[in-house]
Amino acid sequence: MKLFEPADFGALPLSNRIVMAPLTRTRAGEHGIPNDLLVEHYAQRAGLGLIVTEGTWPVQEGRSYPGQPGIETDEQIAGWRRVADAVHAEGGRIVMQLMHGGRVSHTTISGTPRIVAPSAIAAPGQTHLPDGSKADMPVPHALTTDEVREAVQGFVRAARNAIAAGLDGVEVHGANGYLVHEFMSAASNTRTDEYGGSPENRARFAIEVTTAVAEAIGADRTGIRLSPEHGIQGVLESDPADVHAVYTAVAEGLAPLGLAFVDILHAEPTGDLVQHIRRTAGAPFIANSGFSALTTRDEAIALVTQGHADAVGVGRAAIANPDLAYRWEQDTELNEPRPELFYGNGAEGYTDYPTLAEVRAQVA
Repeated sequence: MKLFEPADFGALPLSNRIVMAPLTRTRAGEHGIPNDLLVEHYAQRAGLGLIVTEGTWPVQEGRSYPGQPGIETDEQIAGWRRVADAVHAEGGRIVMQLMHGGRVSHTTISGTPRIVAPSAIAAPGQTHLPDGSKADMPVPHALTTDEVREAVQGFVRAARNAIAAGLDGVEVHGANGYLVHEFMSAASNTRTDEYGGSPENRARFAIEVTTAVAEAIGADRTGIRLSPEHGIQGVLESDPADVHAVYTAVAEGLAPLGLAFVDILHAEPTGDLVQHIRRTAGAPFIANSGFSALTTRDEAIALVTQGHADAVGVGRAAIANPDLAYRWEQDTELNEPRPELFYGNGAEGYTDYPTLAEVRAQVA
């Protein structure tokens, strides 16, 4: 079956078309340095065709969560090098998701004097602080035009650091209500300069970030994640005509680059909007059907076999089954995820899910 066949996404050779989706797990400690737990966790899942890492902050100001890793300091680069080496030793491929959290943060989390966004509009709701308490999302500093351009360079430096750490490429996080996505929505972006107003202007930051990263490390090692109509963290996209215009502009801006892939999170990956973005961007397409249900083997097989996607991103099933690609190919039983342990700081619910061989050895 095609899902289990190899593929080349730009300079990334995939042994199969099952992709580990980027998954926040908050195990990197106070200083955001990948540790032994991260090394083991990612190496365990090297049998997947491609691993996309958890969202990793390019600059301290862009850190969204306690325990989230970064790729800014020498110590973080060295930590990620250990991860990349371990994945490669098991025959896998791994790219880093570069995630600037924008207004989804708090100065107590970032340790910086401010958090930033396209406009001085707070994200809704509260966030968890390092001491376990909760606080309202603060009103962010609205980036000046010059600061927007500097933010682009922050992504570039991070991408170069990821390659220096031995990762195979990067994915620009343009989804889920974080900084790049915040620029796309009129609900979170009320700017009046060239980065706000029209759909084309609101698409500009995503295009500039991805273009600059591609120029720095090679378009064939660069991808982007999008989540149109996600409506998350106050980045609302409720006008279908506006959504179509913004994402058409993004896709048209990306098309000349020759990206390694476009990764789209949407409840209807076979629908007109997602397939329009795919065709317009002209890059290999990773489909991810979202958070509402566990991605199943049958769904993944159908998406690829029927030509709706070139690969399928998988979240919870990849968390619970380190050998997911083997289990799906053999059509065997699966471990069940334990959502109450998705976020934490220890091995439980992270590196302690057994492989099929370990399960059967215990039964025997």
